[in-house]
Amino acid sequence: MVVEESTAMHQHQLDMECAPIGRTVKQALLRAQMESRVIVGLSAAINVLSKSPEGSLFCLMAVPKDGDSATHMHEVLLEAFCYENDIYVIKVDDAMKLSRILGQETIESCCLVQKTWTGELNEEQLNKAENQLVDYCEAHWDAPQHPIVQLPAV
Repeated sequence: MVVEESTAMHQHQLDMECAPIGRTVKQALLRAQMESRVIVGLSAAINVLSKSPEGSLFCLMAVPKDGDSATHMHEVLLEAFCYENDIYVIKVDDAMKLSRILGQETIESCCLVQKTWTGELNEEQLNKAENQLVDYCEAHWDAPQHPIVQLPAV
């Protein structure tokens, strides 16, 4: 019983930590979408990553639903590919909320946020929300299990 309480308290702390980051994820997504830097959908993400993984900054993935093993297998492979190519993976709590933030008619389980390049040297440029997300991802990079970000209700 003590272990369950400790686990519940730890999960509550993670939830509290993830609440502000959920708003940051939403801000970053909306800005990237305004700048046409969001690739929506599992198939589209896999297609883009197979051609040029160096152009992607974040891969956002919703927690998979039980029972869809084929999609789950694709998502696991996509996640491994992202880690192998130093693309930050952010797990979010709900595909429906992710889809609503992105203004999608269909429910999509993942999206990519492409990098912004600027200047003659073609340097990567991050906005404030993206910098915060990079810091968040770096803080959890080596964690055995990454926290699930609670997206704000839309």
